Amino acid sequence: MSRRAAFVTVPLLALVATGLAVPGPADAEPAPAADATVAAAPSISWKRCGQARLRAVGAQCGMLAVPLNHADPGGRHIKIAVSRIRATAPTSKRQGPLLVNPGGPGGRGLHWSAYLYRDLPRSVRSTYDIVGFDPRGVGASSPSLRCKANYAKGPRPAYRPSSGPAKPPSANERKWLTRSKSYAQACADRYPNLLPFLRTEDVARDLDLLRRALGAERINYYGFSYGTYLGQVYATLFPARTRRLVFDGVVDPRNVWYAGQLAQDRAFEKAMNRFWAWVAKNHRTYRLGSTTKQVRTRYYREERALTRRQKGPIGPAEWNDVFLTAGYSQYTWRAIASAWASWERGSTAAIRSRYANDIADFDNGYGMYLAVQCTDVAWPKDYARWRRDAFATAKKAKFETWGNVWFNAPCLYWKAPAGVPVSIDGSRTPSLLIVSTTLDGATPFSGALYARRQFPRSALVAQVGSTTHSDSLNGNDCVDRRVIRYLRDGTLPRRTSGSGADVRCSRTPLPRA
Repeated sequence: MSRRAAFVTVPLLALVATGLAVPGPADAEPAPAADATVAAAPSISWKRCGQARLRAVGAQCGMLAVPLNHADPGGRHIKIAVSRIRATAPTSKRQGPLLVNPGGPGGRGLHWSAYLYRDLPRSVRSTYDIVGFDPRGVGASSPSLRCKANYAKGPRPAYRPSSGPAKPPSANERKWLTRSKSYAQACADRYPNLLPFLRTEDVARDLDLLRRALGAERINYYGFSYGTYLGQVYATLFPARTRRLVFDGVVDPRNVWYAGQLAQDRAFEKAMNRFWAWVAKNHRTYRLGSTTKQVRTRYYREERALTRRQKGPIGPAEWNDVFLTAGYSQYTWRAIASAWASWERGSTAAIRSRYANDIADFDNGYGMYLAVQCTDVAWPKDYARWRRDAFATAKKAKFETWGNVWFNAPCLYWKAPAGVPVSIDGSRTPSLLIVSTTLDGATPFSGALYARRQFPRSALVAQVGSTTHSDSLNGNDCVDRRVIRYLRDGTLPRRTSGSGADVRCSRTPLPRA
């Protein structure tokens, strides 16, 4: 769950009788019986993929037809785009399909089969059919939701109100409310029949149809960010259909979704303070301030200047968006600090380029982010409450709070009815490996701790002191070794007593200036 970068998170099956490998320690629960309706299982017609990165690894692609409304399986159907990279290990060593979801909601996952294939050692990837997919409404799936082109084109109104909480909403607040209402209305006008059926539960039920189309009794699953919430919902609805699950960057299901944005604001403030401190430590390189306070003050001084006078497409909102990436990943710090230093020397090209890349094909990802979050659960419909909560949160979490308000504000006006979230229950899930960083801004560490409690047959691997979101299979040997071993033979780290992490890994070193 996250704003902007989360739906960019920034690293078929041969129908064989044997199906899964011999159960390992994490697979003690007997495999469920085959579906009674297996004769009517959906099918996928596979062909060569169109994307170069998928063709390069020999992937096949196809479309899976699923009911628009799962309560009406004989009604209108929509299509889910799917990719697979087939296992090459001997039949006796194959472990079934490994589905991957990169997050969002709204994140494109079709090509993530190639990413996971690249990041796993050959001895592991060869044993799985690695499967990527664009969830309903996303990317190559059909229909693909697109509400209002150029909505993110800058400069836009400033995020931060120009008046205080005791005064009526300021001019830029009113502009954002108008914009948000127009976006929600555009989605309703274009997709009146689709919007009511884009909840996380709908996607989870699509996954079970995908499981059946793959000919598998159980699935393996690797979810990042929002993908961990999708995984929790699937594991609650279909616990006997899960085998090995990896959740990295865990959404706290207690906070979907309004409370989650406020928790995210507070977590991002801590992450950004780490970035300001790193820039200060490297003052000799970037010349942006020699103390954390100086660097942070310089950032906000430029933001205020852009409020008075934009520079091309970059106003204060776009400025905030570019720097938000630093809160997601410490791997971006050097590039962002260098772009900032260039800006201070009079060149706006690097900052402008970063923003242009951030909003490439923004509409589909953003529209689907809202379509899921605004209907998973009812949001408060009273802007006075949003405003009151935002001012209170911003007192200690200035950086992200108001940007998050306006990113989510179309939920104030969303036309599709909201549902009731699935009550997460991991008591019958046979196995789960949880991965998190302790200073994650997008999905605060408390979500990983809660998932550990909810899934009693799980183990938590924590990268201590890192702010990078969803950082597994990314070069930290302590983390990656546990993930690879689990995917290889089902071995989870030993679950310790207490409520903390079962394995504590040292942080990946900070980048060098």
